[in-house]
Amino acid sequence: MDEKREQSRVPVLLEVLWESATGKYEARTSDISLAGCFIDTIGQVAVGETITFKLRLLSGQWIELQGEVKYELPRFGFGVRFKDLSALSRKHLEALVKMRG
Repeated sequence: MDEKREQSRVPVLLEVLWESATGKYEARTSDISLAGCFIDTIGQVAVGETITFKLRLLSGQWIELQGEVKYELPRFGFGVRFKDLSALSRKHLEALVKMRG
């Protein structure tokens, strides 16, 4: 898959449970790609911070992901670039992006 297509985001609302140095939070995504996603939350993060989060797929199944915070929009959320995706997580994300794209 080419890099441009991998980074193309599709709109999707999915439940997210995430944690960082400041605590644990419930949130949601507003868009996602194979490279990353935007997490809608009032929780605070630091740009460059690595967070671990669980994403609830449309099937109801949870997958655990890790990503680096690339930017923050205070009181709205932040953008994450995925790190070290497992083959199974990548497969789930590819199916989700294809279905929504």
